[in-house]
Amino acid sequence: MVLIYTGNGKGKTSAAVGQVVRALGHDAKVAFAQFIKQDPDLLDSGEARILKELGVTWGSFGAGFTWIEGNEKENRILASKGWETVKRWALSGVYDLIVLDEFTYPLTFGYIDVEEVVSFITEHNDDEKFPHLVITGRGAPETLVAIADMVSEVGEVKHHLANSGLEARPMIEF
Repeated sequence: MVLIYTGNGKGKTSAAVGQVVRALGHDAKVAFAQFIKQDPDLLDSGEARILKELGVTWGSFGAGFTWIEGNEKENRILASKGWETVKRWALSGVYDLIVLDEFTYPLTFGYIDVEEVVSFITEHNDDEKFPHLVITGRGAPETLVAIADMVSEVGEVKHHLANSGLEARPMIEF
């Protein structure tokens, strides 16, 4: 199955992590590819730390948020490497579930061709050994939404960081 968590609200990555925990509870082999976000070891990301401890294969393919000057070129390069890694993982027959976290951004920014991704998924999705894919990020492209089995839109009602002067906090944002 292809599951997408999209929308402007907070909680898309958290929903994906929930899917990972559920899969691990069924003794599944899981890989997690995180795009755009800076290396979780530098951020001391709680989800990366615990999922690695639980045996999840982790790949970080981001230089940091896109609005920080100078990150676009490196994010473009890392996104391409990440997509190639995900394809290898998906075709290896090793993994039952793969998360592509913040993957909609490389697609909407043109770092990775959406049609290539859609073709790859549709070409292999019927293969018995092809893993479930969980994709997160704002603005999921319509062609990707069209082939998904499930799409949830996470909507923001209120956000504690918006215009508050508060900073991101461990356990809440990372």
